[in-house]
Amino acid sequence: MSADPITTEIIRNAFVSCAQDMNATLIRSSYTPIIYEGKDCSVAILDEHGDVLGQSLGLPLFLGNLEICVKLAAEMFGWEAFRPGDVFYMNDSYMTGTHLNDATIFGPIYWEDKLVGFSATRAHWLDVGGKDAGGPMDSREIYQEGMRWAPTRIYDRGEPREDIIDVLRRNGRFGYSLVGDMNAQVAACRTGEARFQAILDRFGFETYVEARTEIYRQSEQLEREAVGAIPDGTYRSEGFLDEDGLGHGPIPVKLRVDVEGDHMTIDLEGSSPQMEGPVNCGFAQTISACRVAFKLLINPERPVDGGTFHTLDVKAPECSIFDAHEPAACQWYFTPLGLLIDLVVTALAPVMPDKVAAAHFGDSMVLFLAGKDPRHDGSQFLYVMPHAGGWGGFEGGDGQDGLINNVNGGFKDYPVEVFEVKFPALIRGYGFRPDTGGPGRFRGGCGLFRRFEVEPDAFLYLWLDRSVTPAWGLFEGRDAVGPDVIINQGLPDERRMLKVNAHPLAAGSVVDLLTGGGGGFGLASEREPERVRVDVLDGYVSREAAERDYGVVLSDELAVDEAATTALRAG
Repeated sequence: MSADPITTEIIRNAFVSCAQDMNATLIRSSYTPIIYEGKDCSVAILDEHGDVLGQSLGLPLFLGNLEICVKLAAEMFGWEAFRPGDVFYMNDSYMTGTHLNDATIFGPIYWEDKLVGFSATRAHWLDVGGKDAGGPMDSREIYQEGMRWAPTRIYDRGEPREDIIDVLRRNGRFGYSLVGDMNAQVAACRTGEARFQAILDRFGFETYVEARTEIYRQSEQLEREAVGAIPDGTYRSEGFLDEDGLGHGPIPVKLRVDVEGDHMTIDLEGSSPQMEGPVNCGFAQTISACRVAFKLLINPERPVDGGTFHTLDVKAPECSIFDAHEPAACQWYFTPLGLLIDLVVTALAPVMPDKVAAAHFGDSMVLFLAGKDPRHDGSQFLYVMPHAGGWGGFEGGDGQDGLINNVNGGFKDYPVEVFEVKFPALIRGYGFRPDTGGPGRFRGGCGLFRRFEVEPDAFLYLWLDRSVTPAWGLFEGRDAVGPDVIINQGLPDERRMLKVNAHPLAAGSVVDLLTGGGGGFGLASEREPERVRVDVLDGYVSREAAERDYGVVLSDELAVDEAATTALRAG
């Protein structure tokens, strides 16, 4: 069978389906809700060179990153070191680019005694032995964040290495579920192996290679054409992170995008040196974040494969927050990356106005609750969750309200029922924050509020950012409102903070977590009055803001007062 166009397309989609089956196996087999409810995981199926054949929907931030991990392992051990049945684990932040909680597990795939590829997975393990449950907000070096592993064989020719697995179990606060999640990732790798072998059984190796070559060629050609359509030039943007968790900030993020012919380079020269606090990132994840920004603008409808990103180079200063070196703390590595993605889009906005969106709320807005659960004999509990916010408006549409940020993609909030069953706390309120989206011809999306009432004494951990540089508007659209967290609002012990490590909460304490909105797109005075009225009816915009920000006057019956609106906008 030859790889004609139809066969090629069938094989391309078969590998995407293969990855989706892997992801389903991982989610359904996992032990902790951050995976089976939140879906904090990603998988890929790779060829024998470590290039992507198929990647499931998951966290965009891991775009093209699993292949880097396999290639790094091959550099360390040689390609000949892989054997049928082997499985490897790694989490080193300076190799994977992420924090130590992100477990990368992969294994080689053999068919007829030949190495044909790899199945690779990544999932967030709840705890890997750092100084604080789940990971600290105030670490100063990576050794405080947990155990750090280079690629390590955890299955040897199909047999588990119980000594290594026992070390992993003993060094996590929730060792039983850690091993359960590890086994779920191993099962996902085995699923990928079986699906890959079935594809080769059906089509044969030569046909597969012909199809793969054509798939990669198509992707590269389409990207070169798209980049070549962008005017040559240098495009710049910059912003600031709030601080590094230890009070050092604001932290500058600067970038330059150079377009020359069909090639694009993203250069982060001028961004901050690596910080003392845990806001640093390994270079592998910086590459992935730039790929996310690139893919948002360049053929976003086409899946990623081994022909993708050949037109893109990424540069970062050594020992900067985007290329952290030992012993830099990396627990909250993704905070600069969310800002980076927005900045790449903004830099290219002048020459791609129909493809860009205003900035989104940007950070993962993470809240931990930790303590002892009186409902279960005082056993330790840990709630870990990022929270959604508003995205930026774009030509032809408003920003999304209450959507997870761009680095997290398919991540889901826990349902209220799941949260209240799993953890000794109650959700007392949950909804949209009106007037938080940036005004514009197309408004920014609204942030969310979520109110927690904690039943026992507990500890609160917070990592929220983007108050110094909240989501900005484009083309004269206005900025959004940033995040806030209020503890025991209206009481004598009321506190406001965005970052804190192990803040004690007395039983019955109430925490209001408020996420930011997205930036507006275009002049607010050009928004159709009827759309403003509908926003007021839906609760996204208050009546006062309709008049103040949009120049739209509403009657007591919430009808548009045409004459007053015309006069106000004219003035």
